[in-house]
This record gives sequence, structure tokens and C-alpha cells, in this order.
Amino acid sequence: MTTDHQDTDTTILDTDVLVVGAGPAGLMLATELRLGGAEVVVVDQRPGPTTESRASTLHARTMEILDSRGLLDELGTPPCEPRGHFGGVPLDLTLPSSYPGQWKVAQTRTEELLQRRAAVLGADLRRRHQLLSLEAKSEGAGRDEAGRVGVGRGGVEAEAIGPYGPVRIRARYLVGCDGEDSTVRRLVRAPFPGRDAARELLRADVSGVEVADRRFQRLEHGLAIAATREGVTRVMVHEFGRPAAERGGAEPDFAEVTDVWKRVTGEDISQGTPLWVNAFGDANRQLAHYRHGRVLFAGDAAHRQMPSGGQALNLGVQDAFNLGWKLAAVVRGSAGEDLLDTYHAERHTVGRQVLANIRAQVELLLGGPEVEPARALLTELVALDGVRQHLAGMISGLGIRYDVEGPEIHSDEHPLLGRRLPDAWLEPAEGGARRRTTELLRTGRGLLLSLDGDGAPALRATAAPWSDRVAFVADRPAAGGPLPAGQALLVRPDGHVAWAGSGPAGLARALTRWFGTLAADD
Repeated sequence: MTTDHQDTDTTILDTDVLVVGAGPAGLMLATELRLGGAEVVVVDQRPGPTTESRASTLHARTMEILDSRGLLDELGTPPCEPRGHFGGVPLDLTLPSSYPGQWKVAQTRTEELLQRRAAVLGADLRRRHQLLSLEAKSEGAGRDEAGRVGVGRGGVEAEAIGPYGPVRIRARYLVGCDGEDSTVRRLVRAPFPGRDAARELLRADVSGVEVADRRFQRLEHGLAIAATREGVTRVMVHEFGRPAAERGGAEPDFAEVTDVWKRVTGEDISQGTPLWVNAFGDANRQLAHYRHGRVLFAGDAAHRQMPSGGQALNLGVQDAFNLGWKLAAVVRGSAGEDLLDTYHAERHTVGRQVLANIRAQVELLLGGPEVEPARALLTELVALDGVRQHLAGMISGLGIRYDVEGPEIHSDEHPLLGRRLPDAWLEPAEGGARRRTTELLRTGRGLLLSLDGDGAPALRATAAPWSDRVAFVADRPAAGGPLPAGQALLVRPDGHVAWAGSGPAGLARALTRWFGTLAADD
């Protein structure tokens, strides 16, 4: 368990994992670590969840993730819009899922939801704590030839300042979830290649104004967006050819927003009351490596991008969901450290793909008249369902497919292998009420799902040594559903299918790869 004691005026904490940053990625990671049995301390400079109206969209895969942990009831039924966009070109996001489209949930609600769950599970959340330094400890500790920290294999020691004085935190692992201006990334000196912002969108939430709703309206002098909800109008504007300003970390003032808005639209909104103003540029960077020994990164600390299509928050939450169960397994000793390398392999690939589609969207959104031919062509292409599904799969996260077998294994590829387990109804082989596959993931354990309904004794016997980590369920798929009758699926705690087959061939290998080598006396 996390221990807390004093050394003169310094509070000392010992824990399994230190998470820096209590935004959506950090809080999701804390819940997954606790669900997996790891002790976790979370530090954050802010006094509480964000009060700013930043990200407001949860995509289908994130909604599925929240459902797989039983978190959706608290959200109620948020507004859902089946239509999204790609670079401002309308795009139907409907795909096979229980939650197609984009769901409007303010970031503050998402953070509050995840913070409550993390607290219930026993995460130690320390607000008003600023990270000052970190150092790798014991085996191989120190910095490499480039001065980068985190290459040690013994643990990490961090210094922070809290409301009651200095705090020293000793952890086996540290995860930076502290946003695009990550202190952890700076202290580690982690290579962060890419490009800085050249253009920007100005954004403000304003009360007391009446302007028509605009959905990515391209005018002669720029791009204008406006939407009013509950008496508050969010405006976003870009003036063609206007470069991103050097702000030194400060936000624009409302006068700058009103001036640009008037030049682009001809409307005067200066009589309104600004509730929140910010600017976000088209910077596009990604860490070269998501893991630096005992230091890892998730969310905007690992990648910086314009939040086009509402992808940034969702990308970060999904990073954390991929990492949490793996890091907990390593901390428990049920898996080797090589499992953490799959986090980088899987999520760096996804991040690279998302950043590439965002770069394309930025050109379509913020480019001037020269991009109109490309926009016209894309408008024609999204009418083709194959194109629409491909783009919708990227933005929603539903199209993700991990390489779960590894480069050394070449099997006959199953259509579900590496993909998320579909939310589908099951008929219990021994009678009783139907249940959903999603309900079987709520414990955070692995799942071996036999779909022939006969108990599959050979499969059960093969998986028996991993029974403390993998639940065995023998059900029949409901008729007409997406699951293959007569087959079996090994599902990771994050819901992705790691093995599929009709017999035990290859199952033990997959169990070892994802759930660890058994001890000699197991």
C-alpha cells in the first residue's frame, strides 16, 4: 500500500506508480491501476477538475470504454450528434457500436466522473502539488549520454511542493499525464519531434450575444464557427493568412477575438461577456518513445495536436486505458516489463495515425481558397460508404486494430483479432438471463469467451493456470449478432481480442504473451 511519513519538514510517500496530472488521461490511468491492484498517487497543480469549457466530445470508443467499467449510468444520456466532420466537411460517424456518433459531455463532467471512481477505488489524489524534479534510482539509475532521465530499472524519486510543504514521492514507475506543456517531458528531456504552431483558432465562450449558429462556415476572409447552448455561445474564428501569435503561455484577450470575428464575419460581439477565452494552434508533435525506462507518458504529454474533430481528449483516455492494466500487471509481478513495450508499440502507432489525419484536417480547415478543390473532392469521396467508414473509424476510435500476435507469429488472421470485442448479447449455456459482452469486462480482468456453449473443456484446461487473471465464460452468441458461433476469443482487460480459434492451439502462447509466465509452483 502507499505509505506516508515525515522526514523533518518533508512528507515522504512510497507507492507503486506516481501519475503526474489529473486530467482525463491521468484519472483514467489511476482507475485502471487501482482496478488492477497497483497502488497509485496522483499529483496535480490544480485545486480541482477543470472549470474551463475545453473538450466537449466523447467519441464512440471512449463511450464503450466507460461502459466497460460501469461508468455510463452517472453520465445519464448526454446529447448525441451522429454527424461529425473531417476538416469541416460533414461526415456521418455512424458505425456498428452501441454508442455511434459523438456525445456532448463537458470535460469538467468527464473529470469529475473519473475522479470519483478513482477515489472509490482508493487512488491517492493530491491537488495543489507541483512537480519540481525527478530522478531514476538504484539499478542503472541516472541519465543517459544525452542527459535523459528515466533509464533506471529500480524506480523513480520525485520532488514536489504541496500546500503544506515539500513532498518526496518514491515510486516504482512514473507516468506523465501532465498535458502538452508537460513538466515530466521537460525533466526527462524526452525527444519530442514535430512542428510548432503556424496558424491558430481563437475560441471564446460568450454570454449576452445573439449570433447565428455556424458550422465551419468558410467566408471570404476566414473560418467562423458558432454554437449556442444554454445561453452561452461558443465562437471560434481563424483569419486566413494570420499566423499564430507568440503568447508566451498567456491566453488572448477578448478584444482580440472580437476584432478577428468582426473582420471575418462583419459582426460585432464586443457587447458580450466573455466566460472563457483561449487559442489553440496547429502544432503537431509526438514523443519518439512513450516509455523511458521507469517513466512513461500518456495523453497530451505524449502528443500535441490541434483538437480537430474532438480527438485529443479521446486519444489520451484511450492511451491510459491501454497502459493501465499492463502497468498494474507488471507491478503485481504477474507480467514482465516487456509488456510495457507493447504500450509504446500500440499507442505510438495510433497516435501517429491520429496526428496525420489532424494535419490533413488542419489544411482543409485553415487553408485559404487554394484548398477549395481538395475540399470539393473530399465531399464527393465521403459519399462513398467505404471512404466514410474508414474516416469515421479513425475519428471514433472504432477502427483501431492492434498487432496482438507480434512480428514473430504468422497465423491465419481472424477478423476480430486485435480489434475491440463487439458489444453483443450472449445466451448463458446453463440458462438464466441474457447478458452483454461489455458486462463481462467490468472486473478489469482478462476474459476467455467460449462461444460454443458446451464448456469447451480443452480450452478451460489450457486456461486454468491463469484463472486468477483470466475469467472463463462459456455462452452462446445471440442469433444475428457479430460474434462467431463455435469459436473462442481471448480478450484483454482493455477489450481487445488477443487470440481467436476453435480449439486450444496457440492459446497458451497468447495467454503467456498477455498475462505473463506462470511461476514454477503455479
